[in-house]
Amino acid sequence: MKIKFCGAAQAVTGSAHLITLDSGYKILLDCGLYQGRDRDMKDFNDHWYFDPKEINCLILSHAHIDHSGRVPKLVKDGFRGDIICTSATRDLAAIMLLDSGMIQESDARYRNKRKKKSEGAVEPLYTAKDAKESLKQFVGISYERWFRVSKEVSVMFRDSGHILGSSSVTLKVKQKDDSEKYIGFTGDIGRPERPILKDPLPMPEVDYMICESTYGGKEHQGQPQDENYLLEIIEETCVRNKGKLLIPAFSVGRTQEIVYMLDKLETEGKLPKVPVYVDSPLAVNATEIFIMHPECYDDDILEYMSTDPNPFGFGNLHFIRKAEDSKKLNEDNRPCIIISASGMMQAGRIKHHLYNNIEKKSTTILVVGYCAAGTLGARIRTRPGTVHIFGEEKQLNASVEIMDSFSAHGDQGEMLAFLDNQDRKKLKRLFLVHGEIERQKIFKEGLKESGFQTIDIPSLGQEYNLDG
Repeated sequence: MKIKFCGAAQAVTGSAHLITLDSGYKILLDCGLYQGRDRDMKDFNDHWYFDPKEINCLILSHAHIDHSGRVPKLVKDGFRGDIICTSATRDLAAIMLLDSGMIQESDARYRNKRKKKSEGAVEPLYTAKDAKESLKQFVGISYERWFRVSKEVSVMFRDSGHILGSSSVTLKVKQKDDSEKYIGFTGDIGRPERPILKDPLPMPEVDYMICESTYGGKEHQGQPQDENYLLEIIEETCVRNKGKLLIPAFSVGRTQEIVYMLDKLETEGKLPKVPVYVDSPLAVNATEIFIMHPECYDDDILEYMSTDPNPFGFGNLHFIRKAEDSKKLNEDNRPCIIISASGMMQAGRIKHHLYNNIEKKSTTILVVGYCAAGTLGARIRTRPGTVHIFGEEKQLNASVEIMDSFSAHGDQGEMLAFLDNQDRKKLKRLFLVHGEIERQKIFKEGLKESGFQTIDIPSLGQEYNLDG
């Protein structure tokens, strides 16, 4: 068997890992879009480290665009196999890929307006129509059941507690001598005791492991202070300063978690009487899908729903779909809370809200998630004097608050706990992906201290031969 790392190698985006069995059967684990502005990666999304026509099946760990966002291009370029994932991932991917297709078309139109006459026309990576076509190949399956992919391969998903429908992936591969080898892919490891979702479940013992490493060497803030800290920020910004609280949040997962926390604060009578806007059509659609999949909920939210049947809705909450309604929010100077995508602040409606409010001292920007290097979010996290938005230099007068406890990724201790059930003698090799190199080096040392032995940090395009 061989494994080739075709994305998210020494980076936190563009997840794609190719398993080639001795028979030649090819399995692609994830097919993510590269998100960021690293010049060395500017051509990543346009090219493959394999021939899409030769891939037999694609297995998705979850629906986030950095794990699923190139699926339409894969199909467009000749992939004809099944796309296997959990049922909730299938439903989320349907809206996210269509949204991504529309963004690709919009970006192409924008670039064509700005290009020189001597330059050729810019084509979108894929269109909404391409995304819709790719959905025909999706196969949704349940957690905790072995699903036969081919004569020699079966797959099982276990809840990884990262976002709705997210999973770790375990492959059971039948060998020529009828023995079995197990290959594990953690996907993105979630956090225990987070709102809405079940805690991450450990994977079966495997022979080879592909493991994420986003927060190697980091320790998140603890769970108990989340709601109180959020309430303090709301009161300081919206009540005392009479300003706007801007929360850049991923449309899937983070937005619903924040809305649920606000719902609980409102139910308890603690939330100030200020309007709350979810300003993202994708987030609105994703919230509807969350409501459709209570099988993914933990016991706490199910108990809460016995008294509040809708944990994602309350009196002062407004969902914004139309662009003209979004623009009106920037014409209204009254205090409010705006939750809007994208989480890394690179694009989307949040960028317009930042442009219009970042120079106001009454504004607070609450950063609730990871921002890749080179993104506007990463820049704002450092609290610089100025930032560039839409080509203009804007003074950063707004307050910047950071709540990494909202992260959907486990920190180093939580990742180590997730892996702790693995048999160190059985596990022949562990590959670290989905992390920046310095974080991966720290995590590697932590793994060694925990008894893991052969640990590799593959580079992009690197291929390994696996034993047996």
